[in-house]
Amino acid sequence: MELHNFIPRKLAGHAVSTFQKYPVITITGPRQSGKTTLAMATFPQKPYVNLENPLVRQFAEEDPVAFLNQYPDGAVIDEIQRVPGLLSWIQVTVDEKRKNSLYVLTGSLQFELMRGISQSLTGRTSLLKLLPLSLEVLAVLELPAVDEMIYTGFYPRIYDQGIEPSQAYADYFETYVERDLRQLVNIRNLSLFQRFVRLCAGRCGQLLNLSSLADDVGISQKTAREWITVLEASYIVFLLQPYHANIGKRLVKTPKLYFYDTGLAAWLCGIENESQVATHPLRGNLFENTVVMEALKFRYNRGKRSNLYFYRDSNGNEIDLVYSMGHFLLPIEIKSGQTITSNYFRGLKKFRDLFQGQISGPSLLVYAGETEQPRHDTQVITVYSLARYLQEAESQM
Repeated sequence: MELHNFIPRKLAGHAVSTFQKYPVITITGPRQSGKTTLAMATFPQKPYVNLENPLVRQFAEEDPVAFLNQYPDGAVIDEIQRVPGLLSWIQVTVDEKRKNSLYVLTGSLQFELMRGISQSLTGRTSLLKLLPLSLEVLAVLELPAVDEMIYTGFYPRIYDQGIEPSQAYADYFETYVERDLRQLVNIRNLSLFQRFVRLCAGRCGQLLNLSSLADDVGISQKTAREWITVLEASYIVFLLQPYHANIGKRLVKTPKLYFYDTGLAAWLCGIENESQVATHPLRGNLFENTVVMEALKFRYNRGKRSNLYFYRDSNGNEIDLVYSMGHFLLPIEIKSGQTITSNYFRGLKKFRDLFQGQISGPSLLVYAGETEQPRHDTQVITVYSLARYLQEAESQM
């Protein structure tokens, strides 16, 4: 397998240091997010094995000991969930060798992969998550304008190969339905499932209402719940959980629905070119989706887990994103407008009043304009600077 125009990834440094401390690292994330390329470019000394290859997969299934014996110093093993039984034999091998830096595993289906890891490799592997490209990475190329960013999304192949986004996402979704979906669950009516996914895209940035989704598609609520689980497992949708605190108010307990990539969400919403983004009724939701994913990528690219929430109470007070750092909170408001108004700060002020003992620095207001400026206890920033401000906030905690 050749490496084309490899785009350096932020996760690479953490992967190298972690591999020195564990016998196995497992890189998971959406299909085509760059896991294979990252693994091969970061660990070029390791032989590469792809379990999508039917002959290779058959060998690994029928004679796992002989298969692993081919690689006495370990290997990069791609799509490990295709042969879940191999994980037990990898456990045996690493326990016998008793040394670090042996196997780099990749996988695209997080629930299937996590089940195998929890059964076989607990304490022997570090789990890393690689999402599509972040704006931190794209900064070394050419940062897209906001509407272009929403339409194009962040999958590496689009930037590496110059593929038209609408074509890339049509192919991506078809491949997803034909391959990943059938590995996860037997869905008899694919047209209903596809309608379900499109309706989810139309609700990105909103509270997840399974009952409404089920009614609109014509399925049971139980089926809707199962399908959301499938979309989570295959890194299509991300559920942002509500922040809970004992502050004497009734808080929303339903998660908000986002997509791991806004380009896919935009395509599912019927956006066929960049010019359609500016006037699309979901532009604000898609911009919010982008900001939330940038915060999540910031965490994952440093080997950390999600610490993201949103806040909403029964009185309508809401903060789009709450970045939790132990006892401390960083409230982040997201606005897709380019002109700052006083209304933008209203929710942040109420949140600071409620949690004043847990907020030590300025809040963040991420908007779609170009000028960054301090405003009393809030720093107004663009999405392109979000990672830098998150880094500063963490360094001060």
